[in-house]
Formats: sequence, structure tokens, C-alpha cells
Amino acid sequence: MPTHPRVAIIGAGIVGLATAYRLLEQRSDLHLIVFEKEEDVGMHQSSHNSGVLHSGIYYRPGSRKARNCREGKRQMEAFCQQEGIPYVLSGKVIVATDEQERPILHEIYRRGRANGVPCERIGPETLRDIEPHVRGLEAIHVPEAGVVDFQQVCRRLAQRIQEKGAQLALRHRVHRLEERASEVLVHTDQGTFSVDAAINCAGLYADVLARQSGFDPGVQIVPFRGEYYRLRPEYHYLCRSLIYPVPDPAFPFLGVHFTRTIHGEVECGPNAVLACAREGYHRTVIRPRECAETLTYPGFIRLAGRYWRQGLRELWRSWNRRAFVASLQKLVPEVQDRMVEPAPAGVRAQALRPDGTLVDDFLVLQGKRTIHVCNAPSPAATASLNIGGWITQLAGKTFGWT
Repeated sequence: MPTHPRVAIIGAGIVGLATAYRLLEQRSDLHLIVFEKEEDVGMHQSSHNSGVLHSGIYYRPGSRKARNCREGKRQMEAFCQQEGIPYVLSGKVIVATDEQERPILHEIYRRGRANGVPCERIGPETLRDIEPHVRGLEAIHVPEAGVVDFQQVCRRLAQRIQEKGAQLALRHRVHRLEERASEVLVHTDQGTFSVDAAINCAGLYADVLARQSGFDPGVQIVPFRGEYYRLRPEYHYLCRSLIYPVPDPAFPFLGVHFTRTIHGEVECGPNAVLACAREGYHRTVIRPRECAETLTYPGFIRLAGRYWRQGLRELWRSWNRRAFVASLQKLVPEVQDRMVEPAPAGVRAQALRPDGTLVDDFLVLQGKRTIHVCNAPSPAATASLNIGGWITQLAGKTFGWT
């Protein structure tokens, strides 16, 4: 590597921007350029979510998710304090509504304690003190869970890296990374750029870019749309903080829940339905090629064969508003159809192996002059600054900086 390396980051979502921020902290001499196909930063997964600052209670102790979430949350809070970005540690309850959920709840509690998450098991009376309109047999209270506006975080990160000399190339769609002996060619729709190293943080298209660059990630990203409703303003009193169900252990999704956002709204959701486009934020958005790639992928076929009943339930809840509300009523019985209205959806990039197993942890792969972040699911936004530090360390070793 030269004395002042030229580095490209593909994708100005929160992981790409946090990586740029951490890289420049370590190497202020970098010539850094961040390519983004949209006209602004954080336009996809980074902004199409509830803005939850996750505590790390769910994740397998010792996993990358667990390690990154705990430290990443601390770093995110410190960054927000430093930058004057509002965030609120409103707390969260995870609620068991029937006896069959108790063992799963107890396992979540065990994981939380093993991960160092301050939490406690509470009974129905204490639950009502915290969330008066929730009904459950038992719950876990997580006082330090919170909310923030992650797109605001993205914009501040973009501002800070540009102040340090980085270039932000908006409206530059990257088609391919061509790794050569002494350089990487970044092929975009605005021309070709030569750099010494490149980091693929393309989110929903990270696996596509890896393959187009001659790198086999061993996974395919399958897009799942998460659809939301929100409580009408006059019913916001039904939710004080964050209210979660006990999740299905077979899936990496946390179930339909209530979130009082940093902007004071109360979001209800998301469900998880297969999207017919990687950026399919509405059921009417269909990209035939992307849809065919998903439906013919052996991993998806095997997954659908195992879990078609759950898939049909999610699809029914997507099309039937009453079914969606019925899921909400398990946590807050007072919720009625008239109390909710549609809200914008998000899309989760879920990496899937050919055998049909879901990749339930961060997946980062390395070439000689490239790094590919091929799976960065929740809690990636919470953990982004720590993930950026981890990728910076990998970059130092991979690209010969250390």
C-alpha cells in the first residue's frame, strides 16, 4: 500500500458511513471516497426502521452480534451526546402472553445476563406499572433500550467525514469492483475510478456486488419486507416505551411490536413477508429478475419448504388488517382496527445459505484488496460504529496497514 492509500467505500448507509468515520480516525492520511447510488445518505435500511437502540439481550453469548451490539450501543450513545443528536433510553418489555412462551423468555433472560445487559424478570403487576395497557403472564424489563433517528446519525457522520477530507459521491451506482495486482477499479455509471482498496457496504445489494466483482460470498440476500402500522395520535397513551412479544426461535425476526419513536409516534410492526424486489417497500413493487433470483434460489426453496405455514401466516397478516391488529391485541388488548393507520415499510436484507439456513450473524469476507460486508442485519444500526472499528482493523491487516 502507498503512503497515502486511496480507499473506496461502496454504500452510504450507516455501516458504510461508520466505517468511513472509523477509518479516518485511524488513518487521517487516507484519500477516501464513499460511493452512493441515491441522492442522499441512509436512504434504505438505515432509515426504514423503528430507530431502536438495541441492548443485546437476544443474541447468543459470544456471537459477533452480542459483542458488537453491547459496545456499539455505548459508542452510539457517546456519538449522539457528542453531536447533540437526541436519543431516549425509554426502556423495553418483552412479554410472554401464554405458558408456552415462558421457557423462551427465560432463555432470553439468561442470554441477556450473560451478555451483561441490565434486565430483570417481572410479573404482571410490575408489568402494568411500566406499561399499564399491556397484558402478560411474565416479562423481562430492559431499562436501557432506547430510540434514536438513525438517518440523522447518517447525515452527521457524512458531515464529519467530509470535514476530514473524504469525498461523498452521491448518484454514483457501482456496478463492479475489479481487483488487480496494484489497484481496484471501481466501475460506476458515472465512470471508472482507481483506488488501492475497496470496502463493499452495499446492504441489500452486497452479495450482488461481491459476485459481480468475482467474489463468491456463499450466500444470497433475500429481501423481507417489514410492514408497519402506527397508532393514531389520540391513542398514543397505549404505549409508553417499547413493547415486544417473545420471538419465534426459528426466525431472526423479533415479531410484531410497539415502538414509541424518537419523534413521539407509536409504530406497530413489523411483520416479515417476502419482497418481490430488493427495495420493494410496497407490495406493488415487483422487479421480475430479482424476484426470479429469489424464487429459484435453492436456499429459499428449502427454507420455504420447511416454513411455508409461517410464511402463509405472515402473508395473510400482510393483506388482512384485522389479522395484523389481532397480533397487536395479544400484547395490548385495547387496540382496535380504528386506532391504527398504515405507516411506511422497511426491507431487511437477510443472507441465506444454499442449504436454506439463515445467516443470523454478521458476515464479513476478505479478498486481497477488497472487504465485503455480506450480512449486516439488526442490530447493525445500533452497532454500526463498533462494526466500523472492526472493519477498520480488518482493513489494516488485509491491506497491509499494520
